[in-house]
Amino acid sequence: MAKQQVPVNKNETIHLTFEDLTHEGNGVGKINGYPLFVPNALPGEEATVKVVKANKNFGFGKLLELNKISPERIEPVCHVHCNGCGLQHMSYNLQLGMKMNQVKNAMKKVAHLEHVPVHPILGMDEPLHYRNKVQIPVGEKNGELITGFYQKRSHHIIENTETCVTHNEVINDVVKTVRDIANRLVIKAYNEQAHKGVLRHIMVRTGEETKDIMVVIVTRTDKLPNKDELIKELTETYPHIKSIMHNVNNKRTNVILGNKTNLLWGDEYIHDKIGDITFAISAKSFYQVNPSQTKVLYDKALEYAKIDNDDVVIDAYCGIGTISLFLAQNAKKVYGVEVVPEAISDAKKNAKLNGITNAEFVVGKAEKVMPWWTAQGLKPDVIVVDPPRKGCDEELLNAMIEMKPKRIVYVSCNPSTLARDLRILEDGGYGTKEVQPVDMFPQTNHIESVALIERVL
Repeated sequence: MAKQQVPVNKNETIHLTFEDLTHEGNGVGKINGYPLFVPNALPGEEATVKVVKANKNFGFGKLLELNKISPERIEPVCHVHCNGCGLQHMSYNLQLGMKMNQVKNAMKKVAHLEHVPVHPILGMDEPLHYRNKVQIPVGEKNGELITGFYQKRSHHIIENTETCVTHNEVINDVVKTVRDIANRLVIKAYNEQAHKGVLRHIMVRTGEETKDIMVVIVTRTDKLPNKDELIKELTETYPHIKSIMHNVNNKRTNVILGNKTNLLWGDEYIHDKIGDITFAISAKSFYQVNPSQTKVLYDKALEYAKIDNDDVVIDAYCGIGTISLFLAQNAKKVYGVEVVPEAISDAKKNAKLNGITNAEFVVGKAEKVMPWWTAQGLKPDVIVVDPPRKGCDEELLNAMIEMKPKRIVYVSCNPSTLARDLRILEDGGYGTKEVQPVDMFPQTNHIESVALIERVL
């Protein structure tokens, strides 16, 4: 059989009509059946494109000129080419449709569950300024501090781009203020190449309901120069600041936070509320960055869990107890498990803060702790699982199947690993009843989903 010839060459300029979107939001056009993926192109558009890579089965292109424009194209609020929100050129309706198709395609192609209802995605009324946390790198130019996001696929700071349309607007202001004060106080920026200097990152967290603000100053050095003056200016400028922390990261690493965190001023925690539950949030706490959509997500998880006051519930990957404490309001007993000790410490504090006594939290890997619970005679009625993007360890899925709960609620941030894990649960005697996508991260290609799974054998 003759080898199939790739119909385009690198650096060739072609005319392309786009018919679809990838899961990353790139436009898909075809030349004789050969797909080209082109950033910033939309379905229905026609464009002049430069081929930048031509692999055997697919290629990549660069948009040179639009010859026909989609009605779904809008003017981006921000024109910075960072690693963040890459869907601003799409209408919000198109963003939601793209994300819903991600979930549907994964259910069909990976889980082979095309018959399972995937409900219309739950989006936001105002899909901007939703993030309650930011971590901004600090650099130096002409002797002055600069802050901003890294350029795509680099560690080059795009100067003065710390203002982001997805961030809570107070966060944007606080970052700039910290930078300006540090500049006046001659606190030198960290130099990544030389591994010298002081100030590496500025991190800010806020409470959506409480308006509390936490500032975390990340330095290479144990000492933060002129810290008293920095604290005085910051707290006088922002009365809502409740916490100023100093994190030390003296390693050559891309990891933002180091192991040592000291309280400079105020409290070690700020607080926020989701529904009726109050959460204490530390510098290193995992807490969802979109509080209003978190409430939407958790309400759907609770609806699917259908808990009554006789039910025993396990919350795997429980973090600081966010879902656990919602579950505990209706359940007889909730057991949370999480591998991060600091998160479990925070979960216990949050239970105490809310007067919740029927939630118990354990440090460990869920796939190891749950078989141990089974050996101790624990028989959950419901299991809620909220894993990282890689999904559940197969050992954990088998442990859930072995426990035979009547219901599993799976909260996912990755449609592909959700679908993969649903296939294993289906083969283990469970049936997926429905899936609800929730848009937690507008302007990005990320999507959360909640799946309801019930025992059928």
